[in-house]
Amino acid sequence: MFFELVYDKSLAQASYVIGCQAHGVAAVIDPKRDVDTYLQIAKANNMKITHILETHIHADFLSGSRELAALTDAEMYLSDEGDENWKYEFPHNKIKGGDVVKMGNLTFEVIHTPGHTPESVSFLLTDKPASSEPVMLFTGDFVFVGDVGRPDLLEQAAGIKGTQDVGAAQMYDSLQEFSKLGDYIQVWPGHGAGSACGKALGAVPMTTVGYEKIRNWALQLLNDKVAFAKELLADQPEPPKYFAMMKKLNKVDRKLLTEVPQVQKLTKDAYDKVKADGLKIIDTRPWQEYAEGFLRGTYSITNNNSFSTWMGWYLNYEENFVLIAEEAQVEDLTRKLMRIGLDNLYGYITPAQLAEFEKGNLETFQPIDKEAVEAKIAEGNVQVVDVRGVAEYKKGHIEGADNVFVGKLPQNLDKISKDQPVIIHCQAGGRSAIAYSILKANGFDNVENYAGGWADWSAKEEALIKG
Repeated sequence: MFFELVYDKSLAQASYVIGCQAHGVAAVIDPKRDVDTYLQIAKANNMKITHILETHIHADFLSGSRELAALTDAEMYLSDEGDENWKYEFPHNKIKGGDVVKMGNLTFEVIHTPGHTPESVSFLLTDKPASSEPVMLFTGDFVFVGDVGRPDLLEQAAGIKGTQDVGAAQMYDSLQEFSKLGDYIQVWPGHGAGSACGKALGAVPMTTVGYEKIRNWALQLLNDKVAFAKELLADQPEPPKYFAMMKKLNKVDRKLLTEVPQVQKLTKDAYDKVKADGLKIIDTRPWQEYAEGFLRGTYSITNNNSFSTWMGWYLNYEENFVLIAEEAQVEDLTRKLMRIGLDNLYGYITPAQLAEFEKGNLETFQPIDKEAVEAKIAEGNVQVVDVRGVAEYKKGHIEGADNVFVGKLPQNLDKISKDQPVIIHCQAGGRSAIAYSILKANGFDNVENYAGGWADWSAKEEALIKG
């Protein structure tokens, strides 16, 4: 048997290539949309991709199953569980719990594991030549390392009321069945630490059924359904705005993108037209470089592992947009964008072009430190805004600070004062830089960024207590 984990750090998303080397065939489970990765793996190992399997209709990324099928003629095996709202609307092989998908000497038994979503399935793999017993379970967003899939996304992100309580009950029942599996079975989940599909995902890529029985908080509560549901729904991170669109696009017949697009570098005339047309401009430099010279109106969203998630908060799926980025980073950025279906990237300019095109128009800002924040609070007449998530704010915050989550800031500008000085902060500077750029773009002039954030504030408070 051939096995390879493909891990996308930008979305903390795992996909898998499983091959039967005796027959020269391979399956891909939960492929990302830039599918050239899988084609290269198959070619390097003299295999043909013949099977594509999905664990559920994904909310956090745009599946590449249809792109991969178009390029390889592989068969797609997708869940037929759930009601009419959870049916894929394009041709595929329908699978239900109890079905077995065969590929060479390998078999994938389909297990219906609802909870995260109603149609969710897991795949139990048996490598027939090696053993008649199953050896691996591919769980998607059902069981993670140390956590389980959240059941509230449909209600929180898509606005489908009443679904989270039903999902929590289904998750409880699914875990009861999971706990009956052999302790030795390897568990390969769909996400790792950093995903918004759970609240306490571990960073280790793989686990076992037995390990999760003793470590995973959810499996410690299987004797109390009420307590389980309460804990499962508590303090989940804010689901990114784009999740609702992913649920739709992963279900319907949509436009395919079978290669990574080439993005145009804009001339001065093209850039001037972009500005005249009011296109959003996203500055992808590290926020420290943004602070040294930025164009008011642009959003500061650094090219890091959170880039695509934040882009999904602030851009819609109809508008064109432009990036400020080094040329060497454009392909990486394009891949991150296409993985969540943001295909309307009109072009880019480099930081050097920005400096040339906007000479004399760039602004700067200098973050303030804890002492300055303390002094301004002592003087009074200042609003402190904590842009972290609600769960983070609840665990500890600067006394008197207002909580306005950065992802929802554009819809909550009325909560930010224009009559008094404003100090914004997050945990350690990244999110507050985004917030700073959004506020500047919306006409807030008296804003300062406490970049040290809660990490700096709480560390100094603890030092004082210990001292």
